[in-house]
Amino acid sequence: MGNESKKESKKDIMLDRMREQKKEVKIVRRIVFAIALIVLLVGLIGGRAVYKYIVDSLKPVDPDSEKIIEVEVPIGSGLNTISKKLEENGIIKDARVFKYYAKFKNESQFQAGTYGLTKAMTLDELIQSLKTGKVYRTPVFTMTVPEGLTLDQIGKIVEKKTGISEKEFMAYIDDEKTIEYFMGKYPNLLTEEIRGEQIKHPLEGYLFPATYPFYEEKPSLETIVTSMLDATSAAITPYYGYLDSNKKSVHWLLTFASLLEKEATAKADRETIASVFYNRLNAKMPLQTDPTVLYSLGVHKDRVLYSDLEVQDPYNTYQNQGLPPGPIAGAGKSSIEAVVEPAETDYLYFLADKEGTNHFSKTYDEHLQKRAQYLSEE
Repeated sequence: MGNESKKESKKDIMLDRMREQKKEVKIVRRIVFAIALIVLLVGLIGGRAVYKYIVDSLKPVDPDSEKIIEVEVPIGSGLNTISKKLEENGIIKDARVFKYYAKFKNESQFQAGTYGLTKAMTLDELIQSLKTGKVYRTPVFTMTVPEGLTLDQIGKIVEKKTGISEKEFMAYIDDEKTIEYFMGKYPNLLTEEIRGEQIKHPLEGYLFPATYPFYEEKPSLETIVTSMLDATSAAITPYYGYLDSNKKSVHWLLTFASLLEKEATAKADRETIASVFYNRLNAKMPLQTDPTVLYSLGVHKDRVLYSDLEVQDPYNTYQNQGLPPGPIAGAGKSSIEAVVEPAETDYLYFLADKEGTNHFSKTYDEHLQKRAQYLSEE
């Protein structure tokens, strides 16, 4: 009997343990189920919240709003910049949603201008407005600054359009207070390089050639220069990665581009002339470009004399190796692109014939032959 009693006791203990294990398994299953349910609910709620946010962001901010909000889209602005400006002005709810919506619609080519927009506009209406360039108000006047102009030439255009004299314009842009102010406003664009000892005018080459709309009869010099520096900043922004990877500066880029702007007559010429300059720089040869001589002399004329080449000035690339201390004119987009993506050639020389067509040579003898062929006096 004693042995049987012990056997029953052990059996009871085992049964009790099995019951406890079953309870633990049930409890664990319930906990796992509860956690899974919570995760699922959070996911559903979160997903629904994100979906609702996106749907709301695709709708007008305020369908009943009639208030016109003026938004300035600078020349050269990309989709990122425009999206942020629209959000900052409360025209859209989310810049990212607008950007991706525009990309989904394959829309990215927008026009610069001052727009009168409302919070009641749909994203499609905003895109259509930015595409067509429909502006809220018509400019009082526009001012066109062609490529390749020096600051004093730009000053003449400003005088003609605004009545502000060229002398006053030049005094303003060369003033130390003006330079300090704009260096603070555009720290990535305007660096200490523009204040070098040999620099003739700190902002030379930094006022972008373009057509500028103005909405008042007498805009201030600050307004005019700000518009032009905004355009330069927008034009240079895509190349900061290139400059960083090649350990070059904005000043170097605008200086190089200004030489191409003054020498070239066609886009292909810019790329080929850029290759000539790169080849000469690599060979430790002076660039010997005539526009730097004229800039050294401070004159504008069609022909450079042999006596002019002797002028002792840091900008004269006949007398000094390398690039000049700074830009000699305002370069356009094509010239900037040519510096970044030059042609691949072995040319070391080029000359322009009487019609302005450029002819390139690999050797000095070949260059002399082309000079005799294209520039000989009849």
